[in-house]
Amino acid sequence: MKHLPFSVFKRSGRRFYSVKFKNEKTGEYLPAVSTKQETEAAAITTAFQWIREGIPWKGEAVPFKKYTLRNMAKEAELAPADAEYICKELFRRGLLKTYVLSESKQAVDFTGFLSTFWDYEASPYVKEKLRKNHGIHRYYCKVQSGAVNGYWRPFFKGRLLGDITRQDIEAFIDNLDDKKLSAARKNHIIKAGTIALKWAHSKEMIDRDVTHGITWFSGKPKERQILSPEQAAAVFRVDWKDDRTRLANLLAAITGLRAGEIQGLRVQDMGRDCLYIRHSWNCRDGLKTPKNNESWRVELPFPGVIQDLLNLSAKNPHGAGMDSFVFWAALKADKPLEERLLLDDLRDALVETGMSRETAKAHTFHGWRHFFTSYMRPRIDEKLLQKQTGHKSPIMIAHYSDHVLAGDRERIQQAQKETFGVLIPEAVFD
Repeated sequence: MKHLPFSVFKRSGRRFYSVKFKNEKTGEYLPAVSTKQETEAAAITTAFQWIREGIPWKGEAVPFKKYTLRNMAKEAELAPADAEYICKELFRRGLLKTYVLSESKQAVDFTGFLSTFWDYEASPYVKEKLRKNHGIHRYYCKVQSGAVNGYWRPFFKGRLLGDITRQDIEAFIDNLDDKKLSAARKNHIIKAGTIALKWAHSKEMIDRDVTHGITWFSGKPKERQILSPEQAAAVFRVDWKDDRTRLANLLAAITGLRAGEIQGLRVQDMGRDCLYIRHSWNCRDGLKTPKNNESWRVELPFPGVIQDLLNLSAKNPHGAGMDSFVFWAALKADKPLEERLLLDDLRDALVETGMSRETAKAHTFHGWRHFFTSYMRPRIDEKLLQKQTGHKSPIMIAHYSDHVLAGDRERIQQAQKETFGVLIPEAVFD
């Protein structure tokens, strides 16, 4: 019956009639469906009923148009571009939350991607940072890798990069909520994944940033304790176990230098009234460029301190050359004084001034940087203060590092003398 929108027939040896519906757009017949009818007339009646009420399909009655679409999708030979078009259309209509096409950039194991991302030797992200002279250290990558293995991998095992949604990230954050970790630690763990996902989006590996607008954990950080100038003066007037640790702490207090920058000082870095910060020491990476990847001059207008630094370097048991560390290690020539000794002796000295051991534990070596900045800020312009500490944003570097105004050094030195002169024992430093 050519005038019907279907064809009814019975195969040889079969009991029931089957029906093939015609695709109105292509004119082709769809796969046959048994009507469960033994006569042609009954089969035709059933076929018309199915057109009105739905064609049987895996336990449901499917409208004729949807039945046609499903059969076309099932039988069609789709190229990758066709599959992508269909997925995009379904995504546009809200029928897909996400999709990953095979052989695409998104079709990689998510946790494997994170592991490679934080592999210092193999990571394209690390290579990009180093190529652009942005600081990134091995230990930082090692810590992030630990967060991936400890938290991201168990939660996202078996998932693909392109399969990760904003809801997945929120669920991961909710999962951390029950962990007995500080807010700061939880946020560090979250960043091990979100930094990688943001980078993947910037490189068009995924088509949207699923981390945008996430809510971070909040928590009040421990308050940084700094000494008053009078307390600091008392610290440097008690007996210290080691001249190296006393002088290193004093240098941090009157210059604002970080521990690694003091450890990295060598004889050749000392001037008549200044220090040149060319290297910083890290126990895992050794000597490296300073935190902001540039060298700078630090004013030190205390001749007695300069002389003490020279005297200390001359006592180096491994030899006192221009490349020797000012703050030398007793056992190894290629390493400076251990950072833990700087803190341990500082806390012992605080106790010697009458402070309780518990209170002394609240103070850190890095607290000297806060001490220096807090007491120098009211005395000099912030631009000059940044020149001394090396705490520069890229904008500040571009704006200020190419020139030095007349009188800048003198203003910094005068402020140092007025602010920190009281810290220096007259009997020891001229």
